[in-house]
Amino acid sequence: MRGRIRIGDDQVVELAEMFRLMSDPTRLKIILACLDAAAAVGEMAERLGISASLVSHHLRLLRAARLLQADRRGRQVFYAVQDEHVRSMLSDMVDHVAEVDAEAEAAG
Repeated sequence: MRGRIRIGDDQVVELAEMFRLMSDPTRLKIILACLDAAAAVGEMAERLGISASLVSHHLRLLRAARLLQADRRGRQVFYAVQDEHVRSMLSDMVDHVAEVDAEAEAAG
């Protein structure tokens, strides 16, 4: 078991802001779309059924919080979750939700 995690007030505020950003379903879908492979704005917009300008707006916020990183390839910019801490936490939470759903189906 881990000991108490001690971080400063500034880091608590930064962490709370990251969770606030991820609490928006559209932003969370964008992050999850970039979890396994880098994705361009147009691809995300099409996959999520929202406008490219709305995707771009959310990407700006997510990049500012260092939840996503951009990689320019020619004329296109691809976005990905490159931080292993963020990737691991989100993957674990996705697994957790899927596990709970599977248990509910088995019980029902």
